Amino acid sequence: MADHQVLRVFCGPDGEHGNELGVVRDGAAVPGEADRQAVARGLGFSETVFVDDAERGVIDIYTPGLRLPFAGHPCVGVGWLLGADRLVTPAGVVGVRRDGEFTRITARADWAPPRTLRRYATAAEVESLDVPPPGAWVYAWAWQDERAGTVRARAFPGRGDGIDEDEATGAAALLLTAELGRGLTITQGRGSQLVTGVRADGLIEVGGRVRPA
Repeated sequence: MADHQVLRVFCGPDGEHGNELGVVRDGAAVPGEADRQAVARGLGFSETVFVDDAERGVIDIYTPGLRLPFAGHPCVGVGWLLGADRLVTPAGVVGVRRDGEFTRITARADWAPPRTLRRYATAAEVESLDVPPPGAWVYAWAWQDERAGTVRARAFPGRGDGIDEDEATGAAALLLTAELGRGLTITQGRGSQLVTGVRADGLIEVGGRVRPA
């Protein structure tokens, strides 16, 4: 198995929870796409990222079963780890900035993989959901307080790759923020937290706390 670090991305206010991320800092040690896919599958995290050029911020992202042109929690995690102000993904250049305890990325909504955003009437309904069978990638959400912009969410990738529920999902938060046209504070999974915003140029910011696992 390739040498790697593990981060928790989008931790809650208490520093707990967050979505685990595998980071292979020496991407050159695993040069082939098939080999990278095998590493990601072996690690079993929702995403594993390979750093191909730390100075320029060039990265490559994999789930256990496929390669992604862009994903939120890998960009937030690697942006924090490298201290970068930008990352280069196959989808495009992602801006990175530090904001107190948060690391925030800036991206276009159309870079995010398609998600089914499914609204529920109450946060309690979201919390009581069972994991659906494999199929659509579902982001279940409900307002906790619409005026305050607080949301309760859970994410079900539906890929049948061993990740039945995603603890914290930056790309889905980006899509929901773009759809609603406003900044949000999202509590997802067991207690992870994501913060988002809409910039004047139409780009979306997604951020959170990062901790070593």
